[in-house]
Amino acid sequence: MFSIFPIKGDISNIDGFYCDGIAGGLKPNNALDIGFIYSDTLCEVEAIFTENRFKAAPLREFLAKEKGFRTNFVLINSKNANAMTGKAGIDDIADIFKNLKSKFDNIENPIMSSTGVIGVRLPKQKIIDAALNFNLENKNGENLSKAIMTTDSYPKKTFYEVKLEDGSSFKIGSIAKGAGMIDPNLATMLCFICTDAAIPKEDMKELLQTNATTTFNAISVDGDTSTNDTVLLLSNKRSGAYDKEAFKEALRLVMHDMALMMVADGEGAKKAVAFEITGAANDQDAMRVAKALSNSLLVKTALFGEDPNWGRIASTIGSSGAMCSEDTLTIRFKDILVYDKGEIYFDEDMEQKAAKILQNKEFKIVCDLGIADGKFTAYGCDLGYEYVKINADYRT
Repeated sequence: MFSIFPIKGDISNIDGFYCDGIAGGLKPNNALDIGFIYSDTLCEVEAIFTENRFKAAPLREFLAKEKGFRTNFVLINSKNANAMTGKAGIDDIADIFKNLKSKFDNIENPIMSSTGVIGVRLPKQKIIDAALNFNLENKNGENLSKAIMTTDSYPKKTFYEVKLEDGSSFKIGSIAKGAGMIDPNLATMLCFICTDAAIPKEDMKELLQTNATTTFNAISVDGDTSTNDTVLLLSNKRSGAYDKEAFKEALRLVMHDMALMMVADGEGAKKAVAFEITGAANDQDAMRVAKALSNSLLVKTALFGEDPNWGRIASTIGSSGAMCSEDTLTIRFKDILVYDKGEIYFDEDMEQKAAKILQNKEFKIVCDLGIADGKFTAYGCDLGYEYVKINADYRT
């Protein structure tokens, strides 16, 4: 048995972890743009990365490290992705760390993570100059969460304490960014999860990948997968406490919180929507339908217009590649049934009720394929004028 409690705070409230964000001149107006996570002891580390074949330099640098390495430092910058920069991008990382370690000789096996514009070399000297001013004793998760933002409209943090049956406990929390270029294969997102749980190395990757399926791999803003997507898990094992099932659930909650914050903060988005699919031939078919709906531009724009156009939903299901039939399908906007196995319930009164549901900031669309017991829920948002404006002006 175990209990999980959401608590106020962030990763800086875990013993042994330190973090901060400062202004390094990458963003205008002295905005925060460079940050760090530091542990006073070496951490076990695992990560999952983008499925984009053009992985950014920080990801390639990480993957080239010795297998099973431990680290105590993560350097993070926004505004520049250091992607599509070739060997020079990796060399820039090495040069930054060489300068950083000349001042902070306690840093071991540092990791870098970047987000921002693709195809531009890092402003290396600005990052070096700023990083040399870090105070590794600072505990300021708020500053870090702001420093890693790009088009995010608010910082993203979550924090939990887990109490085990034997009276021991551990903490787990996360700081993340993500609002656009988000598709159900991670997202344009960076997510840094820290814990003092004594999790064995072999459990870290397994539990990250297991929980990614229903969290970060189940969200969509615009159907694009970035070059830099990263979920990083760091454990300093300071608490000495661990239970696999408890940690799995706590990690799921952390990743689920972060994923839903990203969808709700989708560039220009006003609505966060759960696409709940049941009755599919199997879970894979349910996932195929749910992700098709969360990615559909026609569905997203209808949500933006608060138009309960269930025909777009039906059409997307039919083209998803999943086994389906109009004779077994039902479609609901929350609890409002609009289509039932060939019968249309969408009169004027029903349309008004469905439209009212779409006026909410959060709601779900439920589709039962009526074939077997496969199920999956994906998460998406609406898509409107502001998304085009943000991305048309992204580099300027």
